[in-house]
Amino acid sequence: MDKHWDNFCTMSIVHFMAYPKCINGEAPIAESVSKIAEDPFFGGIELTWIKDSAEREATKNVIAATHIQLGYGGQPAVLLGKLNLNSLDEGERKVAVVGFKERIDEAVEMGAKRIAFLSGKDPGGKDRGAAVKALVKSVKDLCAYGREKGIALTCETFDRDVDKKALIGPSALAAEFAAQVRADYPEFGLMYDLSHQPLLGEKSEDALIQLREYLVHIHVGNCVVTPGVPGYGDLHPRFGWPGGSNDVAELAEFIRALFKVGYLREGKKARPWVGFEVKPQTADETPEQVIAGTKRAWQEAWALA
Repeated sequence: MDKHWDNFCTMSIVHFMAYPKCINGEAPIAESVSKIAEDPFFGGIELTWIKDSAEREATKNVIAATHIQLGYGGQPAVLLGKLNLNSLDEGERKVAVVGFKERIDEAVEMGAKRIAFLSGKDPGGKDRGAAVKALVKSVKDLCAYGREKGIALTCETFDRDVDKKALIGPSALAAEFAAQVRADYPEFGLMYDLSHQPLLGEKSEDALIQLREYLVHIHVGNCVVTPGVPGYGDLHPRFGWPGGSNDVAELAEFIRALFKVGYLREGKKARPWVGFEVKPQTADETPEQVIAGTKRAWQEAWALA
């Protein structure tokens, strides 16, 4: 492809995956945020909770000084806090809503314009419809709360059967769910992750065609679908990981599909985000090495797309 990706999208990175010690919100976060923010390759960075107020302030100063855009990932708080926004237990569902409102408050404090989350566990066939209704109720409540504070919500789709076993979920259901929320909150959107695509048994073009009306964010990365192979599940190993599903060829196919459905196209008023979500898998792999390798994989895939 002749034109540079900066003409089509904002490149971001999931900080708390590249630096996994930060995922619980308690590590020295500003230091590693600075490493990413100083790299002009990235126009955006995706952070999650930062429990210490002084560390939050230091991180905000890095964001301000480097003029990098900020997204907020609420997924760790949902997973580690066991917040189930589609629980059929009304008390548990309400606790999850209250808990996620705290994350919205922090995202607003940090200056983010969007906050991402994931659904709770898929309860199975006979209860799935009721779970979707419960999720829609929760998300509309959260969208209303976020709208008052100037922040929009993004639901990331996850696998249903392998690792996270989330309700949302396969692309067909994700689109139906998004349509229900968008009826009242058109700012709501979906995030699709190439890392989750093999775990869902989906193909790039088919999935993105179903989701294209609702897509507001994309992640790219890798996964392992073969039980017993190191990195099995939703662990986000680097591109080219032995036994992994995605490398340069799959990434190039995904980029082509993003163009085909119109997610990537020249002339958009605001460039859509494409974020790296990769994680060191061994003690020998450093975050910096994995980030550098992902940048090279992206460059090669873009040239092929």
